[in-house]
Amino acid sequence: MTPKHASYDVVIVGGAIFGSSVAWWLTQMPGFNGTVLVVERDPTYQFASTSHTNSCIRQQFTAAINIKVSQFGVEFIKNFRRFMGDDPEVPHLALHSFGYMYLADTPEFAQTLKQNQQVQVALGAHTRHLGREEIAAAYPFYQLDDILAANHNTHDEGYFDGGTMFDWFKRMARRNGVEYIHDEVVAMTKSSDGTAITSVSLKSGSTVGCSTVVNASGPRALATAQMAGLSLPVEPRKRYTFIFDAAKPLDRDLPLTIDPSGVHFRTDGKYYMAGCPPEDDPAVAYDDFGFDHGLWENKVWPAVAARVPQLDQVKVINEWVGHYAYNVLDQNAILGRHSVVSNFVFLNGFSGHGLQQSPALGRGIAELITYGEYRSLDLSPFEYRRIETNQAMIEKAVI
Repeated sequence: MTPKHASYDVVIVGGAIFGSSVAWWLTQMPGFNGTVLVVERDPTYQFASTSHTNSCIRQQFTAAINIKVSQFGVEFIKNFRRFMGDDPEVPHLALHSFGYMYLADTPEFAQTLKQNQQVQVALGAHTRHLGREEIAAAYPFYQLDDILAANHNTHDEGYFDGGTMFDWFKRMARRNGVEYIHDEVVAMTKSSDGTAITSVSLKSGSTVGCSTVVNASGPRALATAQMAGLSLPVEPRKRYTFIFDAAKPLDRDLPLTIDPSGVHFRTDGKYYMAGCPPEDDPAVAYDDFGFDHGLWENKVWPAVAARVPQLDQVKVINEWVGHYAYNVLDQNAILGRHSVVSNFVFLNGFSGHGLQQSPALGRGIAELITYGEYRSLDLSPFEYRRIETNQAMIEKAVI
């Protein structure tokens, strides 16, 4: 597909959840009337991280900005149709607030959870710090012999339909004039002084001028940055998901349980969902989606059955592996303009938090492009400059 114009105000590399969020938010910015091109290499999104997401949102972070980002995400989900202009075609999104249940099996982690809870509550979250007896009273199906405490929040924390949100970001962006093309950015040309990207070259042979380039390439973010001669500590890492049926289903929702084993699991409609990283967690090739079929038997199911003995008879009905866009430095988002190539904008490195953060961070990047600053939330803690100085943004609650 040939681009309609020779040059665009904004070229977005990648059309999954973040590329489409930025594209749509740009159309909502008062004063922005520029042209926007989204270049997506695979419009089926078969291997995109967006397609492999577990669609959850939590406020149980420890960095204030991550909590605030999620709180806007909740507002956006709960008022989705209003944000989309009260269009009657737009569905309402439901947020199923079964909450995250962080389990602590050591005194040190129990104390960390208590400190985390105090931070979250101070910012308006409803996180509760629970002792073993309180956990057992609310969820008697857990085996808690090794558990000392937990944090849990059943208010505005849980599952939502991320696929529908993504679909409407795309639909409304297109409806509002954003152009999507099936192509791939393969090179970028800089100005003579090296301070700006002047054009991008496409696999189809076209060259497109640009005023701003947004790197929304998910796990491929480093490859996109390298086209501009820039570095980025983001790599693809595998994450596994299993959907299973239970012969003896629980009588209430299973919270999204973060077990000390490293396995997490939750209710998924009438089924259950579990996930984890592999035992060995290296960077992988962009197209490596090979499946470790021993992971369920050797790690996931033993952890689930040990923690919830009632789930000792289960059957896997679906499974998949996707890629985290893993930020090796600190597992937090990387945003903003490069210090030298100033029209190159990062939107990368979400390390599994991407879908839930896409409403707030997409809005922030649209504000940065339109106004030169973040106006709704100060997202400066995420900015790329910390990558240049190798200063990690501390977030203790990373799954």
